[in-house]
Parts: sequence; C-alpha cells; structure tokens
Amino acid sequence: MSIVIVGGHDRMVSQYNSICKSYRCKLKLFTQVPSRFKEQIGCPDLIILFTNTVSHKMVNMAVQQAEKKGVAIARSHSSSGSALKEILDTYS
Repeated sequence: MSIVIVGGHDRMVSQYNSICKSYRCKLKLFTQVPSRFKEQIGCPDLIILFTNTVSHKMVNMAVQQAEKKGVAIARSHSSSGSALKEILDTYS
C-alpha cells in the first residue's frame, strides 16, 4: 500500500517512517509545501491529512488531486503516531 502524508511535525518524520514500515506501506511525506506539490503527490492508495499542522491551501491541493485520481482520504486533527496507527488499522 502506498501512502502520502500531508502535514505533521518535522520532528516526527522518523516515527512516521517506522510506523509505515511496520505496516508494510510505502510512504511519501510532505510536512511543508514543496514546489510542484500537485505533481509530487502521484497516485497513492491513501492520502492522510493531519489537519492541525498543515495550511488550508495545502489541504485543498491534496483533496483536489485525490478527487481527480479517485484516492481515499483520511483526515486527523492529531498528528501523533497513535493517530497514524489508528488510520492505518482502519485502511489496511
């Protein structure tokens, strides 16, 4: 399963990676808006939005790409490791 995480904290990157690895998921992580963000999302199986730590503009771009490509979206206000585990338990 391929996953894109939009948002989250920079200090949690290694924890997000290890959690996704334990669920056998391929991860692409965007904690800040890169240039050409829309093209970099690609076509994952799931997009996870940590809404507390991400800009409104970034959320809108991710949702537009998800709708265009038919990708599932999971939203969480919390960007903790346990919130990520809960989402992965639901979708895997």
